[in-house]
Order: sequence, then C-alpha cells, then structure tokens
Amino acid sequence: MAEQEPRVKLPPVDQIGIVVKDIDRAIEYYSSTFGWGPFRVREREMKGFTYRGKIGDCRLKLALARSGSIEIELIQVLEGETPHTEFLREKGEGLQHLRCSVDDIDNMLTELAKEGIEPVFHQSLPQFGVSWAYLNTDKIGGVMLELIQWPKGQRVNSGSDARSKSIEGGA
Repeated sequence: MAEQEPRVKLPPVDQIGIVVKDIDRAIEYYSSTFGWGPFRVREREMKGFTYRGKIGDCRLKLALARSGSIEIELIQVLEGETPHTEFLREKGEGLQHLRCSVDDIDNMLTELAKEGIEPVFHQSLPQFGVSWAYLNTDKIGGVMLELIQWPKGQRVNSGSDARSKSIEGGA
C-alpha cells in the first residue's frame, strides 16, 4: 500500500503535557525514577481564555523540564475548569496533550477545521505575539493536540518570558 500524504502536515511534537493530582509527588517520581529534570515550578493565572465556548479563568501549578528536544510539562489545576480538570475527572492522571509549534496558527486552524478538528481551549495574546489552542483530537487515542504560535522568528524553550506571559494571560 502506497504511503498517503497527510491532509494537514504538522511540525514535530515539541512538548508532552501530563496532568497530575500532586505536582510535587509527580516531580519526585519522574526525577528519581527516570532522571527527568530539573523541573522549574511556577504557579500561573490564566485569564480570559475560551473553554468550550465560554470565557474562563484558572490557576495552574506547572513544572517544566526537558528530555532531549522534548519539553515535559506537568500540570496541576489549582482553580477553574480546563481540559486538564476534565481529563483528570474522566481518565485520572496521565498524558493529556502533545504540542506543536506553528508559524501561522490561524491558517493551521482553518486547515484543521476542514477535517472536523476544532479548538476547545484557546487564547490569543497579541500584545505578546502568542496564540495557542487545544484541539478536539482526543476522540481517537485519547490525547489532545496543542498548537502554539510564538512571536515572529522566535521558538521559545521551557520557562521563557514569552511563555510565562502567555500562561499568565498578560497579568
């Protein structure tokens, strides 16, 4: 069987997002068992995002580390309703999303919409040049896909100022 070209071509995955109940316990486990880390831990408020058609706010505790070229993001929700709380409620702890950095998120979302793939959690922060969206790709395989567009000409690594500002919602 001939290999078929994908209908939508995405860049490589650059982050895995793991939802946890207790971030300190998760850091200890991943560090001592697999040698991942060091983790940089931060609490962040996100204000004014859209989640399943409603404007919302939340507070997250995040831990970021790298494993080769992949960023590992541990996510503990402290307040608010997000795809992470939904995932934890329905499936328990585990791999919740994969992220790809894109150059033109609006164009990519238009192409994905043609395939029936829509954002369920998203925000645009033009003051920082950052936009992100979690997509309804979890129907097959159980994992959401996150797209993020960084400021023009900038690929941002773990814990950078632009990422921090985007997570804070500009606060």
